[in-house]
Amino acid sequence: MSRVRQPPLVTGISPNEGFPWTKVTIRGENLGTGATDLIGLSICGHNCLLTAEWMSASKIVCRVGPAKNDKGDIIVTTKSGGGGTSTVSFRLMKQEKIGILDQSAVWVEEMNYYDMRTDRNKGISPLSLRPANPLGIDVHKGKIPQMDLEGLFQGMSGDFTSENFSATWYLIENHSATSFDQLKVAANFLRKQANKKNEGSLAYVKGGLSTFFEAQDALSAIHQKLEVDGTEKVEGSMTQKLENVLNRASNTADTLFQEVLGRKDKADSTRNALNVLQRFKFLFNLPLNIERNIQKGDYDVVINDYEKAKSLFGKTEVRVFQKVYAEVETRIDALRILLMDKLLEMPSTLLDQKRYIRYLSDLHTPGDPAWKCIMAQHKWILQLMQSCRENYVKGKKTWRFKAPQLVTFVDNLTEIVISQLPNFWKLWISYVNGSLFSETGEKSEQVEKLKKNARSRQNDFKKMIQEVINSLMKLIRGALLPSSLVEAELKQYGGWEAKVELSGQWLTHIIHTMRLNYESLTALEIPNDLLQTIQELILDLRVHCLMITLQQTADDVKRLAEKEDWVVDNEGITSLPAQFEHQVVQTLQALKETINCKAGETSIFQHERNQRHVHELFIKIMKVFIYSLEHLSTKTEGDPESIHLTSLPLDISSPDLLGNLHENFIPSPEQRLLIVLSNCDYLASHTFNNLAEQFEKHGFQGTEKIAQISIDDVKYLDQRLFETYIELKSDPIVGSLEPGIYAGYFDWKDCLAPTGVRTYLKEALVNIIAVHAEVFTISKDLVPRVLSQIIAAVAEEMSRLMQCVSSFSKNGALQAKLEICALRDAVASFLTPDSISSFKQALETLPQLPNGAHKKLLEELLNKFKSSMHLQLTCFQPSSRSLVKT
Repeated sequence: MSRVRQPPLVTGISPNEGFPWTKVTIRGENLGTGATDLIGLSICGHNCLLTAEWMSASKIVCRVGPAKNDKGDIIVTTKSGGGGTSTVSFRLMKQEKIGILDQSAVWVEEMNYYDMRTDRNKGISPLSLRPANPLGIDVHKGKIPQMDLEGLFQGMSGDFTSENFSATWYLIENHSATSFDQLKVAANFLRKQANKKNEGSLAYVKGGLSTFFEAQDALSAIHQKLEVDGTEKVEGSMTQKLENVLNRASNTADTLFQEVLGRKDKADSTRNALNVLQRFKFLFNLPLNIERNIQKGDYDVVINDYEKAKSLFGKTEVRVFQKVYAEVETRIDALRILLMDKLLEMPSTLLDQKRYIRYLSDLHTPGDPAWKCIMAQHKWILQLMQSCRENYVKGKKTWRFKAPQLVTFVDNLTEIVISQLPNFWKLWISYVNGSLFSETGEKSEQVEKLKKNARSRQNDFKKMIQEVINSLMKLIRGALLPSSLVEAELKQYGGWEAKVELSGQWLTHIIHTMRLNYESLTALEIPNDLLQTIQELILDLRVHCLMITLQQTADDVKRLAEKEDWVVDNEGITSLPAQFEHQVVQTLQALKETINCKAGETSIFQHERNQRHVHELFIKIMKVFIYSLEHLSTKTEGDPESIHLTSLPLDISSPDLLGNLHENFIPSPEQRLLIVLSNCDYLASHTFNNLAEQFEKHGFQGTEKIAQISIDDVKYLDQRLFETYIELKSDPIVGSLEPGIYAGYFDWKDCLAPTGVRTYLKEALVNIIAVHAEVFTISKDLVPRVLSQIIAAVAEEMSRLMQCVSSFSKNGALQAKLEICALRDAVASFLTPDSISSFKQALETLPQLPNGAHKKLLEELLNKFKSSMHLQLTCFQPSSRSLVKT
């Protein structure tokens, strides 16, 4: 088991008092087994381990530090024994500082005063070391201008260190707001300072008084001895002997101390050389330190060291210093080149650019690094934009099919500008206001010069911003609006040979993107005149999007006819008009963002040309749909598997026959005409008016004109289709009248007495009933319009036939009047002024009945006819139809 050592014990210290940094010898017991065993040493509470030198277990040598305590113990701590104790103490004396103008009995070595800040190592005048406030009271600076004081105290100065010092000036400048009581305190303070200075001189004399007395006594004794001898000039006198003794003493002293003085001179020279090396080791080590700090990236340290060396040795005439300083300048030149390369290297962050520019500014790099960085950044942005275009045009850029190639290109291109331009703009702003060169906002001569240089480049920078924005706009125009560029520009900004026209939806997305980019650039406070080209592009894109969307809508409307299922509702309308209206309304909603103006944008309809073009496209959409209806009315279905409605039995009691049929059933050509006619009527009365309201709601102008033209066109189509249908249905009925009348060689001049309405008229009525049933199946509203026209044609034909008869017998006249009246009364609900006139002309052609018996017979036969055909004639009753449309 190892023996535990006793703790250290300090029993003596020599000397036992002294000033800070005094070298002392410590003696005691168990002071450690070696230098590594000593882990602690404090004198008067100050750690002195750094200066300690272990000699033995009973002796340690060190220097006393600037301790706070005046007197304290000496504590030694070792690994082997732990913390120790002390039986003695050390008294630390305070060393009074002797000013350069104070009286002293010893020699005070002069020293050079330096401001210890690394960036301002300039010598300061000893007079400036005087107290800044000689009165000892608070300074209250007045508001009186310096020029007024100079005019008031001509030839004087307010600086108390000046030979022309004016106390009044000083008091006005520094104590204009000080009370009288405080000034009295200041006067007492000055008196104390003056007394203290006098007392100091007196104390200085008192301190050397004993020496003066001793010298006086010695001289007085010598003088008395000489007077007693009276032999001052006699050879061998005491004076001569004394001189000989003193000479021998001097020679002996020289002999004794010559070697010591020689060693002292040698030691002083060695010490001076070491002091020079120690004092200037900063300069000698600086080239190597610069290399190391550059490799570590500690450029701030390098710049501070360089500024310090420049202030100390920049104008030195010592050759060795000049040689070392030249090496420093070589390293700094290499650093300037390195920093400039890093500054111009792209891509680079705004923080790095500012840092490198500030470094180069601190190193006083020739030229204007900040402007070179701005030009490099500008060139880099333009290269990125062109590279983005080339990657897409040449197929180097791969994309997924979430969006078209042009849309992806615009997104990537604008992202480049929006990510780069803000930093570019902020770099310029920092360049102009000077914050790029000084973090603290220091207004040095160099910074002001650089700011002035920056302001002179404003037009050049404005051209750079304009070039970036113009390039962005032309690249987008080359991709989306190549017709807006001249041929020379297309080579640089175009080249999209396999371009596919974008839909309105994707164009709306691009417009949204451009608006966001415009807002982002506006937030940078870029002048509006530089952003005007973006507004112009947005307007052109909005117009293009509007035209493309309307053109695509026209194509979609044209294909709507393919969706016609011929299923009619109770009003005789298919879903086609509703689909058409929905298609147009959906287009208007999709155009809402495009049509609406954001802040600073102009309306699309401000230009008359755009408004006229939009009207033409809307009218085209309407005409395309009307043309589709016409095409549907004449379309023939070649599908052999489709079941034709004419092959099905018609139940006239079912008003919604087609609505109940399967959608795959195809109507006959006549039924197609009726369905299209019903749709045309609905378009003219409802759809086009609804769309006109929607146009106006979404900001379109001249909608009444569009609606009117559309209504006129659909009415024109309606009239042509109606005439076609009437011709199809009336011609067979009208054509069957004349053969029916003269069937069996019937003769109006020689015929039997009438027994009833003949068959031909009943067949004509049945055919008219069939038309009624066909029309009623499609649309109840069309029945009066169709039947009135067919009946008018039949009445006109009957009138013509009657007028062609040369003469009537009594029986023939009665038979003719019976048939005309029977036909007229059966269809009375569908008579029009034309048909009434035709029936009237036909009756007027007949001769008058001779007597009442004929009239009675006519009435009986009419009643018989109406009774026998009551069921068939029910469809012609007013209760089964609406009022006749004339």
